Amino acid sequence: MGKLLFITGVSSGLGRAFAEGALLAGHRVCGTVRKPEDASAFEALAPGRAHARLLDVTDDRQVFEVVAEVEGTLGPIEVLIANAGYGVEGTFEETPLQLLRNQFEVNVFGAAATIQAVLPGMRRRRRGHILAVTSMGGLMTVPGMSAYCASKYALEAILETVGKEVAAFGIHVTAIEPGSFRTDWAGRSMTRAPRIVADYDELFDPIRAARHAAHGNQLGDPAKAAAAVLAVLDTPDPPAHLLLGSDALRLVTTARAALDRDIQTWETLTRSTDFPNGAQIRQS
Repeated sequence: MGKLLFITGVSSGLGRAFAEGALLAGHRVCGTVRKPEDASAFEALAPGRAHARLLDVTDDRQVFEVVAEVEGTLGPIEVLIANAGYGVEGTFEETPLQLLRNQFEVNVFGAAATIQAVLPGMRRRRRGHILAVTSMGGLMTVPGMSAYCASKYALEAILETVGKEVAAFGIHVTAIEPGSFRTDWAGRSMTRAPRIVADYDELFDPIRAARHAAHGNQLGDPAKAAAAVLAVLDTPDPPAHLLLGSDALRLVTTARAALDRDIQTWETLTRSTDFPNGAQIRQS
């Protein structure tokens, strides 16, 4: 019957594409949604194999209760795809701190709660695959997306650390880092901070206008993203990081080259801060 996948946020976007791809491949999918009508529509995709659960990922207790109920009724969750999330757009100075907190509640703590909820069962069974959707913005930044990129950087760190902690238990952890895909992420799923500081107009107005113009014409195909993720599930040694989209490849490669240049340029100053007889701590 295939694997049982638990995917958060399947009403639209990449989450819906991942779920549809998995169902077409013969897997069972338990997908979370926020509205009852979305639950009915999702279960109609594949009656008996598509199972919907209402869930607010910012409610920690509800997350743990839903995961426990799913494992008790549908069976062990073999694959988690923590996908639920959204974007906050705005320069950092103009972004209210409450919007920043809200961004972390969903993108970081919602994913963290879901991961913590599935880990005990996977650890006991000594197998499982945890995937979470971060972003190319979890490995590089662009002006006007500080809240979003910060949340995705934080999730990247959690995933990479957890991957090292659970590797001995047969559990794989993968960060999915999409570029721009043809979803509603830049549309109804985007929260935009109000413009109040004219000094940023020259920098940010063209960026916001370009994002509006590109909406609906993005390079990435969600169905192909789903196929790529499903291919990773079938490999014995899946990646810790999976970039999706040639734009993500280009932008992340450029950002990492800039980081490497800083490290190399300032290596002497970096080394100058050591005690000459200090202990050498080596960590993988």
